[in-house]
Amino acid sequence: MFFGKLLTAMVTPFNEHDQIDFEKVTALMNHLIENGSDGLVVAGTTGESPTLTHDEKIALFKHTVKIANGKYPIIAGTGSNNTRETIQLTKEAEAIGVDAVLLVSPYYNKPDQAGLYQHFLAVAEATALPIMLYNIPGRTMVHLTVETIVALSKIDNIVSVKESSGNLDTISEIIDLTDEQFTVYSGDDSLTLPLKAIGADGVVSVSSHIVGNEMKAMLDAFDHGDVKRASAIHRELLPIMRGLFMAPSPAPVKAALRMKGIDTGSVRLPLVNVSEVEEQFIKGLL
Repeated sequence: MFFGKLLTAMVTPFNEHDQIDFEKVTALMNHLIENGSDGLVVAGTTGESPTLTHDEKIALFKHTVKIANGKYPIIAGTGSNNTRETIQLTKEAEAIGVDAVLLVSPYYNKPDQAGLYQHFLAVAEATALPIMLYNIPGRTMVHLTVETIVALSKIDNIVSVKESSGNLDTISEIIDLTDEQFTVYSGDDSLTLPLKAIGADGVVSVSSHIVGNEMKAMLDAFDHGDVKRASAIHRELLPIMRGLFMAPSPAPVKAALRMKGIDTGSVRLPLVNVSEVEEQFIKGLL
């Protein structure tokens, strides 16, 4: 299922009391959609999902669905390493009216491929929502293999994967072996154009908070056959894409947003804000 070529993994704005600031959420949503985003991923890794409570996630889903008002997709991050809790949160998100869910591979438990398959199958059977798998072995310590992703893609409502393995050979195999309707999204900003070149559908981006229009121009140029222009934009954006991950995300992107006049507050512990040196480096990039 195609959700749009540029999806933003949205940060979660907090106020000075470390609570979700819903006015800032609305302002950020409007900024992202006005600057190239086709849809939003809410309460994902960049949204600091590990530190959001169940009730906060529900409130965030309700608010973003209300503001989007059906004009663009809201993909809710409902995955965890607890299958029962994932099913419960996914069902609640479905009742709220989100358009799809993002399910990260279970972390810490370190399930094998059979366990991963059964986990995603159980969630898929409990919801009618479209599901985007999220393969990010660098964070979860488990890797969804090509064979497992292909097998899961045959389940009707498992329709997409966000691939953050960084392995172009593996991702090429996934694209080759899955149905044409099964979409593959880059989970790494810097690999957006290389993955488009091998057949990926788009990107779930962090950098699009700051350079959304430029990323959209790069994708559009490639889709219109202007590979030279797309490559030039890619090279121009690469330092920013790398710089926004110079410290644990989303601290750098929240700092960059603040520099652009969009206040999304601090990050929650155990993450900390960027240092003064890091902040000056990011300012230089911008």
